[in-house]
Amino acid sequence: MPEGLAYLDELRASGVVCTVITGQGNVGYGRGHNLAIQRSTSRYHLILNPDIDLAPDSLQQALDFLEAQPEAGLLTPWIGDESGCQQFLCRRYPALLDLFVRGFLPTALQRLFSRRLARYEMHDQINDRDVVWDPPIVSGCFMLFRTSVLKQLAGFDPRYFLYFEDYDLSLRTHAVARVAYVPNVRVLHHGGGASRKGSSHIRMFISSAYKFFNRFGWKWL
Repeated sequence: MPEGLAYLDELRASGVVCTVITGQGNVGYGRGHNLAIQRSTSRYHLILNPDIDLAPDSLQQALDFLEAQPEAGLLTPWIGDESGCQQFLCRRYPALLDLFVRGFLPTALQRLFSRRLARYEMHDQINDRDVVWDPPIVSGCFMLFRTSVLKQLAGFDPRYFLYFEDYDLSLRTHAVARVAYVPNVRVLHHGGGASRKGSSHIRMFISSAYKFFNRFGWKWL
């Protein structure tokens, strides 16, 4: 935390207005963001994970796109890993099998489901050149919203403590605005590799998955 405070001091010295929201405890990913969303008065609101690095022009490119496309309420960028490979984080509506394979099987076994995963991750549409309109689900690691859209949706559903809150918010966004994948907006995702889930995270994953499918409909295969 001291390093973070020092960084905030640097930003303030550069004329950037910063507000730190404290005293809430660990209220969960979505609830934590909602505390900031409720206070937001800007035209645009960026939801950004701490393991994301932005290309120097990424925010300007994103804002230029949203200014030129008033029907777009949510923008998602091209997301790469540390080796420069694209991460396919736009998703079609998941089946339980998709989530199990992607979330819990080792890489060697995931290869047996490569065609299925490629469809789930929209490899047939997502590339590094073309804008894609209305991907069903986009990643919460970078979501640039029009603040009016985000407030209309009341932010994240607070029932999700962790996992699936971005899936839920993506699907609800389609009811009020268009979603755009814009590949000339580029970010680096340091945390994008597969991670082992401990028992507490597995319980949270299952709990959130149950809430998600109860709300939007169960799909098994």
